[in-house]
Amino acid sequence: MANKYYPTIGLEIHAELKTETKMFCSCKNNPDEEKPNVNICPVCMAHPGALPVPNKKAIENVIKVGLAINGNIADFSEFDRKNYFYPDIPKGYQISQYKFPIVSGGHLADMDVTRVHLEEDTANNKHDRGDFSLIDFNRAGVPLMELVTEPHTFSDAEEAAQKATKFAKELQLILWYLGVSEANMEKGEMRVEANISISEDKSKLGTKVEVKNLNSFRSVERAIKYEVDRMTKLLEEGKSSEIVQETRGWDEGKQQTYSQRKKEGSADYRYFPDPDLPKLKLHEAFDLEKIKNELPELPEARRTKLREKGIKEEDVEVYINYREFGFWIEDYIKFDGGEKDYFTVGSNFFTTDVVGSVRKDKNAKLPDVKDFSNLIKMFLSSKLSSRSVKDIIALMVHKKIDPQEYAEKNNLIQSSDVGALKEIAQKIIDANAKVVADYKGGKEQAIMSLVGQMMKETKGSANPAVAKQVLIDLLK
Repeated sequence: MANKYYPTIGLEIHAELKTETKMFCSCKNNPDEEKPNVNICPVCMAHPGALPVPNKKAIENVIKVGLAINGNIADFSEFDRKNYFYPDIPKGYQISQYKFPIVSGGHLADMDVTRVHLEEDTANNKHDRGDFSLIDFNRAGVPLMELVTEPHTFSDAEEAAQKATKFAKELQLILWYLGVSEANMEKGEMRVEANISISEDKSKLGTKVEVKNLNSFRSVERAIKYEVDRMTKLLEEGKSSEIVQETRGWDEGKQQTYSQRKKEGSADYRYFPDPDLPKLKLHEAFDLEKIKNELPELPEARRTKLREKGIKEEDVEVYINYREFGFWIEDYIKFDGGEKDYFTVGSNFFTTDVVGSVRKDKNAKLPDVKDFSNLIKMFLSSKLSSRSVKDIIALMVHKKIDPQEYAEKNNLIQSSDVGALKEIAQKIIDANAKVVADYKGGKEQAIMSLVGQMMKETKGSANPAVAKQVLIDLLK
């Protein structure tokens, strides 16, 4: 059955950039500052006569993002004044970009990008004092990147929410990998806004609402689903006039959106070029080829490489989403000696035993890569059992251990000496007439009981595969 309504989603994502100083002044850019109004100066407080100076590093950071998403870097760009009056904007306008953004076009995670531009962040309103509010201007003037996607039409609310969330997550990863932003949503360093409309006709857009300041991926997904359902219900009830172009907020407690204000258009902001700031000739000011060549390996390229190594998909995402683990697996790959299953087996032990330990125990640390690599190679050459590997890893996350030395000292090296194992196997066979009879009667799994007894008799030092084969040969 065809859907009656098709949702269209466009995203606007803001990310505070990681620079030493603010966008237009020399005040410290410190998102962790707890004392209010200490990182401020006449420029970011808009005192008369104070003149802004652009932060070149912030501009370079946006260029890196543009190159990472295959966008076009503008030759000419400029800053504009976006006029509106809120207490958190001391100048009465925000320095932003309008007609000439730094980046145009691009593509990421199945969505097309319209533009990426640079602006200054606003101050932080504090509403926790009862009947009055206070303003902390430490954040005012911090470099803020804004990325705007093209509107994309989806088949239903579920698909729209999932694709939008996937895009936001992938952008956060790009920002991390480039080192241009911490993009911590809990701290407000990355904020997502979703433009949402629905229509019966795929080729036409409905009335758009903007849900502001979504500060978690879960909120992005739930807000989109809620808003699509709200609009659908209004249209089905014949109340299309109640869907108006507006800005809406997201109430995390009630899990619903609420009306904030009528949505402004670009004309309401009365954009015009900032006369205090110079025009930007980016192709002259920056060596774009050099910047592009120095970009780090990005998430999708790393995914492809890890998949080609045979690492399973869920493990791949662990390495992609957690930078520390990702750096570790890159080093592990370098110690490959050509052993079969080196990558898959090593990754299985790492994501199960190492990651599990690190997450549960604050004192646990990632093991030395070379030692871990040698441990896996010992397992692959049948020198160590799976149990022994797990026990050694439990020690490795707390101290440096040479696996060969430790295994020899603690008699963990598996025996593949067929002659020695035959003697033990014969004793086990003689003492277990019923199990032997079961095996010879067709119950092939009965052999594993005998293997288990051999492992117990050898205190785990027997190679299970060799022990099993010795038993089978003796029982023929």
